[in-house]
Order: sequence, then C-alpha cells, then structure tokens
Amino acid sequence: MCAVLLAAALTACGGHDSDSAGTHRPATVAGEQQRSAPLPVPRGKGSRLPSDFNGDGAPDLVLDDLAHDGLGDDPGIGVVYGRKHHGLVAGTRLLLTPAKYAARVKGQAPATFASEASCDLDRDGYADLVVSTDPPYDGQGMPPVPLQILFGSPTGISGKGVTLKIPARARFGNEWPDQPVCGDFDGDGRNDLVVHASGGRLSVLPGPFTRAGAPRGTARIAQASGNVPTGPAADLDGDGTDDVLVRAHAGTARSAVALGGPGGFTKGATYPAGTDAVFGRFGAAVLGEAGLKLYAPGGRATRTVRVTGDRLAAADLNGDGRDELAVSDAASDGVHLIGLIGPGEPRRAPAKGHVIAVADYDGDGRDDLVLQHTTGTTGATDTVTVLTGNRAATLVSDTPQLTFSTAEFSN
Repeated sequence: MCAVLLAAALTACGGHDSDSAGTHRPATVAGEQQRSAPLPVPRGKGSRLPSDFNGDGAPDLVLDDLAHDGLGDDPGIGVVYGRKHHGLVAGTRLLLTPAKYAARVKGQAPATFASEASCDLDRDGYADLVVSTDPPYDGQGMPPVPLQILFGSPTGISGKGVTLKIPARARFGNEWPDQPVCGDFDGDGRNDLVVHASGGRLSVLPGPFTRAGAPRGTARIAQASGNVPTGPAADLDGDGTDDVLVRAHAGTARSAVALGGPGGFTKGATYPAGTDAVFGRFGAAVLGEAGLKLYAPGGRATRTVRVTGDRLAAADLNGDGRDELAVSDAASDGVHLIGLIGPGEPRRAPAKGHVIAVADYDGDGRDDLVLQHTTGTTGATDTVTVLTGNRAATLVSDTPQLTFSTAEFSN
C-alpha cells in the first residue's frame, strides 16, 4: 500500500517488467506540444484502480497547483490521463474549472476548485474525484458542505459535479466538513468516505453513493483521536478493512490510527507530533524536527533517520512488496528516498521538486514518483517530472520517464 500527498493517485499493478531506466524514453513536452490541442481520452471499459477516471486500466494524475501566470488565483484542476503499460501521456489532458464543472450552490458558481480524494464511489468501474469548493456562507451556524463529486466515465471525468450529501445525523459541530478520505472501512467491498467533523469526531459515509452524491448506507458520527483524517487509507492490521490516520489538527500535530471494522472504528496506535505522517502495513513514519521517526505496526518506535523535510509519502518503488519513504524538503526543493529494510540511509532523488503523487503509472509492478518543481514567486512556471521505480539501490530511474509543464493546461 502506498501513500500520496494529494490523494488522487494510488498504486496500480500491471504487466510491464523492464528494470532498466534506459528503457524509459524521456518524453519531454516543450514548445510545439504545449501549443497543440489536447489529445482524445482513451475509452475504457472499467477498472478497480482508485485514480483511473476513464477505466482503461491505467492510473491518471491529478494536479492542483497549475502554473497560472495570467490565469487568476485558481486556474482549476488538471488531469493527465495514462495509457496502459505506457504511463502518463501529457498531451491527454483535461482542465477542470469551477465555471464549467462545478455545481452551483444557491445560484452561485464556486470560485475555487481543489482535489481532495479519488475512488470509485458509485461502483460503476470508473474512479470519481472529490473536490472542495467555496460555497456561500454567512458565518452563522453549521456551514454548508463544500465537497462535490465529479464522476468518471468511459471517456474520463465529464459532466457537472454534485454536492456531497452528509445527513444531519452524521454531522457534528460548526466546522467545515472537509478532508475526505476514501476506503472500505466496514469491509463490505464498497468504497466509503470519512470526512472531518468537530470535537474529535469523523463523519462516516458508507458507499456506494448515488449519482446525486448521497451515501446508500447508514451515515453516522464516529469518535476519533482528532479532526483531520489523512489519506490514503490502508489496512494496517490485515483484517480486510481499511484504517485511516487521523491528525489532531492541521500543521504540526499528533496523530492516531482509527481501525476500521464492520462495527465501526476502534482506536489504534498513537504517534507524537510531527509536520507530516504516513502509515501502512510497514507501520508508520512521523516527520519532525528531530528527523524521521519510524514505528512498527503496533506503534513501537524502531529508529530515527536523520533527514529534514516537510512532506512525506510512502511507495513500493522497487517492487518487493514493501514500502520505501520519500521526504520532500521545500527549503532545498529536493527529495530524499529511504528504504525501510537495511540501514535506510537517505538517497537523493535525481530531480528537484516535491512529491505530488505516487502510483505505478507504467504498469511494471513498481511505484513511480511524480515531482513538481515551481519557479517564480507567483507560480508562473513549473516542471513536472515522473521518475519510474527501479529495483536498483537508487530506487528510481536516473532518467525521467516524462517531464512537462502544467502551463499547457492554459491552452
């Protein structure tokens, strides 16, 4: 199981099994391709991948921070579609703007659009995207639900979003109901959502969901050790139900695991405060001022790796069935890779940026890293780099499989 920073791209498995970085020919998008129109989205027949919006068996990439010189503060969300056994195709892209894709609330179109989570919520074989918006609110009482669902289809995301329905019995307090995380938390084989509530509680919305955005199961409030669920979910204890990491609040905060089960969540291991944390079958990792602290599945601290950074992701980069960790450092714009087996000394990734997604995009059984390097104080330009996983000690290829700029979404 891998973790992602954005929640929008998880691990896929497939049949390409080349080990050499040289077999991945860099596909750099520059001048001529940036000026071209988007390519048609391949038509799919459905899959079980959590970020495959067109169901063709290849994970897709969601991008929130688009190069936006001259496009306003929020140019929208970018989607780059993948091709099975090939990887991401930068020219096969879609720009999701609130004006075109968001549902209107009280007659108003949202001004902002940000991706939050992706999974197949309605069980039709096509991943759906949960996004956050800014609905009208006068500051009195319980705020409206800011989350909307954009449904996938054989041609990818299409049509207007619908507002997520959270029944009154599943809401608590007057904080914004956001921070959704997908997972099968009750073990019935259907994707559910957990959403931030108030007072150390979560809103639990059992799937599948209707096309009107409502949960079909009995929605409820669950007690947790914090307000901020953090994705992606993972089956930490191997009982067949997904668990979720819950942070006490945003920023540097304590975290704890809420263990899923048919009867609801129960309390799992707790972890000290850190700037970021991830968990999985390997246990957990907490990133803080003292470095990266590693924990066994039961919560026992095992060791500390001296590395600095502010964002953390887990991925099976070498395909051995065990996760490695990627630490992004905004100060240096570098990424360190750390194996959890052996000495685990940090290795610097051969590209700058911060990790924005993790998935097996080329279908070779090894996760790949997507990095984004932004230049300019206004985010005017950027470079997105895809580094493929590798069985060598470097963990990723020296040569990018793909580089492009999100500026092409303005075309």
